[in-house]
Amino acid sequence: MREALSKWLSLAWLAAVATAAAADEVAPVSYVDIASGTLISVLSNSSDNRPIPVKAFSVRVTPVTNGEYLNFVIKNPDWNRDRIAPVFADHTYLHGWNSGSDYGDQSDRQRPVTNVSWFAAQAFCEHEGARLPTWYEWEYLAAADANHADARKDPAWRARILAWYDTPTNTHGPVVGGVANYYGVRDMHGLIWEWVEDFNALFISPDSRNQGDPDKLKFCGAGALSLQDKENFAILMRIALLSSLSGADSTDNLGFRCARSAASEISPISPIK
Repeated sequence: MREALSKWLSLAWLAAVATAAAADEVAPVSYVDIASGTLISVLSNSSDNRPIPVKAFSVRVTPVTNGEYLNFVIKNPDWNRDRIAPVFADHTYLHGWNSGSDYGDQSDRQRPVTNVSWFAAQAFCEHEGARLPTWYEWEYLAAADANHADARKDPAWRARILAWYDTPTNTHGPVVGGVANYYGVRDMHGLIWEWVEDFNALFISPDSRNQGDPDKLKFCGAGALSLQDKENFAILMRIALLSSLSGADSTDNLGFRCARSAASEISPISPIK
């Protein structure tokens, strides 16, 4: 009996060491500063579609990875999938992991974490002294290609993005760290879908022709009568997905990155060379 207990304690200690080692391997977090600007949003915000001001902020260069999220779960065990309250996550939360404290093979460490709820993503960002980006912040960044702040009118760029949507889902997709866009942000397209802070403002209106509606982000999913740039199908699909979710939902391709509000205006940056 004593020998069996000793063996069990040894195995438990080794497992704890392995888990801690995996957490220690997480790379330093990298944020990039984004200068203030304006955005012609795909969402109609006024009768003449005036540009929307976007205040200066900073954002994670890449989405949050499995290794980073494991580190968070170890430090915050209430977000372990075996302990999380159902009100904060559905039954698919982290279901791709081997267990609540094991994301699987080491090759998955630098892949973006998915199957996380909005509540869990927000909690991670708060733990990091940040928040989820707003829709307008995300759309502002997503408009850029490698050389232009706004490449949305480039049909070749739009085609490359849409090609990803035609690709069958692969559980073991690419790791984070794709080509940087104009702002130095990576993986805005072609890797995962991403939560935004105000996702629940992107809800579907029964009629987008409503007049005087105070909610500027409301839109009609069926007719999309109020949407601008209706050829930007990739962004419209993201809106459709986010508008269909609740804060506790999670999906196989949905992850997140964090952002921080700027304390003061940031000087405009130079494009990535």
